[in-house]
Amino acid sequence: MHKQTILVTGGGGFIGSHLCELLLSRGNDVICLDNFFTGSKNNIRHLLSNPSFELIRHDVTIPIELEVDAIYNLACPASPIHYQHDAVQTIRTNVLGAMNMLDLARRLRIPILQSSTSEVYGDPKEHPQRETYWGNVNPIGVRSCYDEGKRCAETLFFDYHRQYGLPIKVVRIFNTYGPRMLPNDGRVVSNFIVQALKGSDITIYGDGSQTRSFCCVTDLVAGLEAMMQTPDSVTGPVNLGNPGEFTVRELAETIIRITGSNSKIVYKPLPQDDPARRKPDVTLARELLGWTPGISLEDGLRQTIDYFRNLEEL
Repeated sequence: MHKQTILVTGGGGFIGSHLCELLLSRGNDVICLDNFFTGSKNNIRHLLSNPSFELIRHDVTIPIELEVDAIYNLACPASPIHYQHDAVQTIRTNVLGAMNMLDLARRLRIPILQSSTSEVYGDPKEHPQRETYWGNVNPIGVRSCYDEGKRCAETLFFDYHRQYGLPIKVVRIFNTYGPRMLPNDGRVVSNFIVQALKGSDITIYGDGSQTRSFCCVTDLVAGLEAMMQTPDSVTGPVNLGNPGEFTVRELAETIIRITGSNSKIVYKPLPQDDPARRKPDVTLARELLGWTPGISLEDGLRQTIDYFRNLEEL
């Protein structure tokens, strides 16, 4: 395969930085585009000396002209705390950012991958969630800027595909965790790890019986790469996540055990529109991409806990 120049928007983020590493390891030139609203230069600092890596500080809501061979569009705050902080900007990032990247891909006639989300299923009435499920989403709730923004981005991708023949790839990412998560991003894995390492109470919202499926980031980025390498006829959407299902209480108890923490579990009211169950059906990913996650929750949590132990700001 010839050397490609690949654009990763949101490349300074948690998932984006791991993707940049993977693509560089394959011998590609990588352009990382990020405005560092939630991304961090620390995530990619070790890549800055690599001659095949280029960093551009830029907001995807503003058009940009580049010459690349493929685009991974990952730019958007993904945790409730951050995407609700400036809901209007979250919608702009999802919609205008998608349009700007689609226009760039259309001009260059190159494939573009959209990192969508399991949030498009809302609080699902189907379990596990298959790609054919249309979801159960509140269009005017506090999470709607992200949920509906991502749904609209999917619409744009498929309309560009139908109208202009653009080669698109859409993946729906389920809960992902691993090194380089932000300690203050409000996600359940990072929250619990930080609280356990500090010996603070571990806060569970609701009664802890709600379930999530946790995919280690190294598995996830391998799925993103596999999706991009499929024939043009494979557009998605394709679920990427680990189908192992755990209650939030089980997650808290596992983290307490691995860290050896004395933290106690406390319960608080459940936030609005928090989904009760979340589990991907990954049959399509297995059939179309030959992809299945291989890292167990226990092993992935140990890697993540080691990362957080070494963070100076913790």
